[in-house]
Amino acid sequence: MARPRPKKSAPARPSAPSEAAEAFALIEPELDRVEKVVPINVDIPRAVAVAVGAVPHLKALRARFVDELPRFPLEALDKLMSYALAAWYAHLLALPAGPGQDGLKPLLDEASALRADLLVAAEALAHKGFVDAGRVAEIRSGKGHLDTANDLVALAALFGESWDAVKNRTTVEWPEVERASKLGPELLVALGARNQPGLPAPKAVDPAERRARAFTLLVRAYDQCRRGVTYLRWAEGDYDAIAPSLFAGRGGARRAGPAKGEAADEGAEGEPTGEGGLGLEDGEAPVE
Repeated sequence: MARPRPKKSAPARPSAPSEAAEAFALIEPELDRVEKVVPINVDIPRAVAVAVGAVPHLKALRARFVDELPRFPLEALDKLMSYALAAWYAHLLALPAGPGQDGLKPLLDEASALRADLLVAAEALAHKGFVDAGRVAEIRSGKGHLDTANDLVALAALFGESWDAVKNRTTVEWPEVERASKLGPELLVALGARNQPGLPAPKAVDPAERRARAFTLLVRAYDQCRRGVTYLRWAEGDYDAIAPSLFAGRGGARRAGPAKGEAADEGAEGEPTGEGGLGLEDGEAPVE
């Protein structure tokens, strides 16, 4: 009997800043143990939205990870949401200070208008099946300024992930997608989302370095999960729908590995399986 086909994942709205701050506090001790940092060559808010959207679909396969991949590092799957939210919060911590109260209203006005425009376009695309209708409805349900900011990030990721398929079917232009991805975090900072009472203050280190280390933890964990789901769903061919690349977006399809002459970064997608990887035997399905 064929196994049921998992639902395709879609980018999701990041959690509330308080949850992201808690996730960051949870994984902060791991930051000092990151020896080789993965270069940030992707928009972090969009990457986080992709990872957050993939987590439920990956966790639905957890039993198969346990049964069929005994050497798989389960911590990568179990802590993936924490790594994603921690990278999101570290990104907010690394952004410049907000404009203050005088500059908040213009940001809110711009954000509300851009959210409305992108939502209308996303709903039209969802009606035709180009993007996930349930995810669009979830974004539409957002209330308040914090949700507006996070909705922009989710919408930017939704369009970014599907851009090649939708760019000629929508009135949305790529600069609007890029602006949404930047405006969402800017608005969160302006709303004071970085200040979370009741949690320990982050260590006094370079915010950019802290962001890079948190992003590295996310990339490495997500990469392990993508390798695992590629093996588990190789026959069905839907592994890339369950765990899309964090690096997909405008300009073409994802790559399975580095281009000729390009070094592979430790922990980045496409890295050959080495010590601590899945350890597939000869004759087993290859992974990307």
